[in-house]
Amino acid sequence: MSRILIVDDDEPLLRALRVNLTARGYQVDTAVTATAGLISAGNHHPDLAIVDLGLPDLDGIEVVKGLRGWSGVPIIVLSARHSEPAKVAALDAGADDYVTKPFGIDELLARIRAALRRGSPSPEAPVVTTASFTLDLATKRAVGPGGEVRLTPTEWHLLEVLARNPGTVVEHRQLLREVWGPRYETETNYLRVHFANLRRKLERDPARPRHIVTSPGLGYRLDL
Repeated sequence: MSRILIVDDDEPLLRALRVNLTARGYQVDTAVTATAGLISAGNHHPDLAIVDLGLPDLDGIEVVKGLRGWSGVPIIVLSARHSEPAKVAALDAGADDYVTKPFGIDELLARIRAALRRGSPSPEAPVVTTASFTLDLATKRAVGPGGEVRLTPTEWHLLEVLARNPGTVVEHRQLLREVWGPRYETETNYLRVHFANLRRKLERDPARPRHIVTSPGLGYRLDL
């Protein structure tokens, strides 16, 4: 049973989500403030967190940053903020996905399932080695010269798609479809944010990436 933490100050929404998620076999923890959400996460270690941005004590971005400081748990931001800068800020802080209110419960459930899959290990997967880092696709671990590198589930999933096609350009639409779903095939800003983070974490010189390479106008590839 997967454990889900929901941090949102809209109590009727919290009740509705708890009912829907519990009915589908999830264990649900809720919090109405950022502080309570971070305490709950530390005590119960959820498998996935859903975070609103408009919380009464702190901006939800601080919850994302707080979680990301010690955990690779998948984070879905659920917010009424529709602007691109809000989405980019959340993704930059470490969120894996962004769903705008109002939303359909079926879509949210699908995104939860996808995020949990991204965070689960795939058996019998190979090890991919570059001159700068090693990727163990079975245990979902990235190791650089300084040791293990912490990646978010979405960062890992993007890298995994490239790693399974080394030396081959994977188009923007394919990456967006595999990681976020078909409705997000035009959200190339998602890719820009996450690949910038991957380069910062894994490349020796992020400004001149050797392995995580952009093919302008087309997509990205992993060079070994």
